[in-house]
Amino acid sequence: MATIGLDKLYYAPITEAPTTGYETYGAPVMLAKAISAELSIELAEATLWADDGAAEIIKEFKNGKLTLGVDDIGKTVAAKLTGATTDENGVLISASEDGGEPVAIGFRAKKANGKYRYFWLYRVKFGIPSTNLATKGDSITFSTPSIEGTVSRRNKPDGNGRHPWKAEVNEDDVDVLPVVTSDWYTEVYEPEFDTDLEV
Repeated sequence: MATIGLDKLYYAPITEAPTTGYETYGAPVMLAKAISAELSIELAEATLWADDGAAEIIKEFKNGKLTLGVDDIGKTVAAKLTGATTDENGVLISASEDGGEPVAIGFRAKKANGKYRYFWLYRVKFGIPSTNLATKGDSITFSTPSIEGTVSRRNKPDGNGRHPWKAEVNEDDVDVLPVVTSDWYTEVYEPEFDTDLEV
């Protein structure tokens, strides 16, 4: 179903275990008011040719690019996402050596039926926000920042031994309990699998 809205843009800090790099997520924090979110994906592809045809075709997630349009990026969020620092006078300083730590990104999109589709991207590393400025003319034009990040799979495997990069759910799916979406922003969603099922 088509989406007609976007809101509740959050980030959650990541702490990595020193030896494994496995992620532990901190409490989600509101990033900014969302204007747009564009996610594009790059796949690693390979084809095995045999008997004059494609015998095996593999397509796996390689990485993604997330571009967020937001109303404003405050000093605290900019420092966390990009590695910029605030000096003694409260001025945000960006340096060429800056590099923010990866974070998890969560948001939701309103569907045409009034229900929501929820997302968590498990590991996103952002660059410096872009700024668009323009002089005021005959009409009012809003200039808002955008920030671009690289989406990658997380290091910590899920219950199936795989490395997820995204969680996505529709609140109106019949097999989704209401608590899944009502608790979406209390913590980063952790995949649950029944390991007792026999194959």
